[in-house]
Amino acid sequence: MKEARDLALHQHPRITAAEFKALAAKQAVLQTRAALLPSFSANVVAVGAADANTRLTAGGGLNNPTVIERAAGGISVSQLITDFGRTDNLLGGAKDKARAEEASTDTARAQLLLAVSATYFSAQQAQSVLRVVDQTVTNRQTLLDQVSALAKNQLKSDLDVSFARVSLEEARLLQLRARNDLDASFTALDTLLGGREPRRYDLVEEVLPVDLPADASPLVADALRLRPELERFRAERDAAMKQARADKALHYPTLSALAGIGVTPVHDTRLEDTYASAGLVLSLPLFSGGRDTARQKEAELKAKAAEESLKDEENNVIRDVRLALLRAQHAHERLALTAKLLAHARTANDLAVARYKLGASSITELNQAQLNLTTAEIAEATARYEYLVLRAALEFQTGRR
Repeated sequence: MKEARDLALHQHPRITAAEFKALAAKQAVLQTRAALLPSFSANVVAVGAADANTRLTAGGGLNNPTVIERAAGGISVSQLITDFGRTDNLLGGAKDKARAEEASTDTARAQLLLAVSATYFSAQQAQSVLRVVDQTVTNRQTLLDQVSALAKNQLKSDLDVSFARVSLEEARLLQLRARNDLDASFTALDTLLGGREPRRYDLVEEVLPVDLPADASPLVADALRLRPELERFRAERDAAMKQARADKALHYPTLSALAGIGVTPVHDTRLEDTYASAGLVLSLPLFSGGRDTARQKEAELKAKAAEESLKDEENNVIRDVRLALLRAQHAHERLALTAKLLAHARTANDLAVARYKLGASSITELNQAQLNLTTAEIAEATARYEYLVLRAALEFQTGRR
């Protein structure tokens, strides 16, 4: 099981895709953080004027400056001083979104591991059922041979031979279905392990887990703390709240520092050979037609919606944990019942065989005993692996994987 789970995590494209999304979300954090860091830019300009009084054409601006001939190069620097928390909140929201993607990756891993466990146990169940059916076919073939030999010696009737043959064909039909179920289980398992060609595996038996707890409260507490889906919802809620605070800061001013330095090797006599300047820029939003207010309200409503979605998901997790525990408890009780059923079916079959050999009963009674034994053996094998599947589901629901 451990090898299968490790192989699935390493090779399944669903996990690789989720990891790429998480890495992409981390790049968004770096993009947002860049607004807090200094920005450097290099610039080179060469300007030619037709005469000393050349000016810019009326292009929609308020000024009409003189165009002076020059060739200059320099570096400009800008640094945000404060925007009253808007960029900080955007950065925090980007981090929360990255955390949500990481939680989504953990969710994908947990879901894949659950699928591997369920398919692994289903394949083992199919193998166990096939062994039972193969033995049933062997036993019924032996019975048919014995009854046919007795019928040749006129110790049994042809009707007994017909019943024995029908019983054998029924077992062969079960055998065909069991083989198909096993092939289907191995195909599903191979797909989960990242394979594209059908393969057969030697599946090692897993030890039955310890007894189940009677109270679901500790499991619920673990699920609320460990489930990656809830971590994703919490991260999305936090990101929405920070987005709301960032949009609120749109109403506040922005203060930035600007600086520039460079040389002017070719220039008009009115210009200097070098230049340097620095200053502060204060931008104060006055009116945006209600856009910023609407953005703030939209973000606040989304934050409230995210909070309610988290509560809804927590309720779903609590329900799923309790239902998973009930199903596992029921499956655990079935283990003991199917074991008793199998013991009684074997006893009844032995008695039916003995009675038939003594001529004290008909082959119909023997066939019914054989059918009951086969059913009990299949039920016992099925109950074990269904319990293991439901235990794996319970581990998934509690976030333990």
